[in-house]
Amino acid sequence: MKGYGMIKVGEHGWLEKEKPTFGPMDALVRPIAIAPCSSDTHAMHGGSGPKENLILGHEAVGEVVEVGALVRNFKPGDVVVVPCCTPDWNELGVQQRGANNAHDMGPMKSFKFLSSKDGVFAEFFSVNNADANLVLLPEGVSVDAALMTVDMMSTGFYGVEMADVQLGDSVVVFGIGPVGLMAVAGAKLRGAGNIYAIGTRKNCAELAKEYGATDIISYKDGDLVQQILEKEGGKVDCAIIAGGSAESMNQALMLVKNNGTIANVNFYDVTDTFNIPTYLWGLGMSDITIRGGFCPGGAYRIKKMLNLIQAGRIAPEKLLNYQYEGFDKIQDASTVMDEKPRDLIKPVVHIKWD
Repeated sequence: MKGYGMIKVGEHGWLEKEKPTFGPMDALVRPIAIAPCSSDTHAMHGGSGPKENLILGHEAVGEVVEVGALVRNFKPGDVVVVPCCTPDWNELGVQQRGANNAHDMGPMKSFKFLSSKDGVFAEFFSVNNADANLVLLPEGVSVDAALMTVDMMSTGFYGVEMADVQLGDSVVVFGIGPVGLMAVAGAKLRGAGNIYAIGTRKNCAELAKEYGATDIISYKDGDLVQQILEKEGGKVDCAIIAGGSAESMNQALMLVKNNGTIANVNFYDVTDTFNIPTYLWGLGMSDITIRGGFCPGGAYRIKKMLNLIQAGRIAPEKLLNYQYEGFDKIQDASTVMDEKPRDLIKPVVHIKWD
C-alpha cells in the first residue's frame, strides 16, 4: 500500500506499507477527498516529538471498503465523513463528567491518525469504532463542505463553545487561518456582537468579514491591543486564540474583562512557553477563565456540524482555495501547506479510484 508521510523528522515522502488491519468493530476506508493541515506539517518538523515511517493526514471523506463483523450501520460503498478524532468509546476517559472525547486514553489520544496509527494520506486507512465514529455523507452536503467539518469547523466551533460566547458578546479571534475563520463563523452563529478578527492576509480578511467579523485588526496598523480597546471603548467579553505565538495569551489577558473567558485552540510547539506576568491575570484574582482544548470527534459531534451546513447556516467549503485532483497530488498539496504561500487558506485533494 502506498501512502505519503514522514520518513523521519524533517524528511517526508512516499512510503510503502502493509494494508491496515482492522477489528470487528472497525472499518477499512479509502479516501475520496483529503485536506492537509498545519498539524501534519507541525509533525513533519518534529513539533509533535520524534516520529518515523508514519503516514500523515487526518482530514478525510472516504468510501467504505470493508467492515468488521460487528459493524451495523455501514457497508462497502458507503461514502463517509471521517472525524479527525475517533475516540475509543470503551475507555473511561470519555465517560468523565463533562469530558471532551478527544482524550479517551490520555491527552489527545483520540487523535489516533497522528499519534498511534497511520493517517489518511494512503490508499487505505482504518477507522476504529466505526458505528460511533463514522457519519454517512448527508444528501445535499458537498464532499468539500463535509471535509471541513472533521477538524477545522469542529475545532473553531469548540473555541467558541469553550469561550461560552453569549448574545451580544464582544469577541476577539486571534488568527484568521481556517480554524480562526471557523471561530469567527461560530461566534456569529452564537449571537456575538462585535467580532474582532486579528490577521493580515487579504483573502482571509475578506472571508472573515463574510463569516461575520465586524473588524479586521492588523499589526501593521499599530498595537493590536490598543486598536481593539479603542474600537470597543473598553475590554471585550471573551477571546479565542486560534493562531499566533504564545505571546497571544498575554495580549488576550490585556483585552478580556474580569469574569471573561480566554479559549485556546492553537496547537503550540513542544518548545513554546507561556510567560504570564501575574499582574495581567489580576495577581491570580481576576476571575478570567483560561481554557485550552482539542478538537472533539465522534459521529454525534460531526452530525451537528453537518446539520448546520444542511440548514444553510454556514459554507465551510469556502476555506478550500487550493484544489488538486488525483492521489499523487497529495505530495503537492502537503508541500503547499508546508510552504504556506500568502494566498493559501486550505488545500484539498480530490481522489477518484478505478
